[in-house]
Amino acid sequence: MRAVLQRVSSASCTVDGNITGQIGMGFLVLLGIEDADTPDDLQWLAQKITNMRVFGDEQGLMNKALADVGGDILLISQFTLFAQTKKGNRPSFIRAARPDKAIPMYKQMIKALGELIGKPIATGIFGADMKISLVNDGPVTIVMDTRDKENH
Repeated sequence: MRAVLQRVSSASCTVDGNITGQIGMGFLVLLGIEDADTPDDLQWLAQKITNMRVFGDEQGLMNKALADVGGDILLISQFTLFAQTKKGNRPSFIRAARPDKAIPMYKQMIKALGELIGKPIATGIFGADMKISLVNDGPVTIVMDTRDKENH
């Protein structure tokens, strides 16, 4: 599982001219799911996202987590995060999970994140042609991959 986490002052997702999800301050999370992902990967990543301390404290240092600042999450499914680009100029998405696996995991991530921050998660629509607007605050952008996690 791979996530691109962006600290935003606002973000929204539009599908066919309709806003499907919108937040103020918080995280825009682009989520890629691969076949090898497990429920343990999902829980680890959900914890990492919600506990990432990248919001400013009173001294302007990145010391506060999402809950500390009352932030929200806009979660967007994005299979292209697993693009393989080593050969040629057309990316391969063979590592990305098929919808029969990815959709249930995406829904589980929505639930896990919502439970961890204690409020609803804004979303896009899985598999739709989404238009994402955001104001990246900082900019702060962090890439996380469950294949890189440590076992302690």
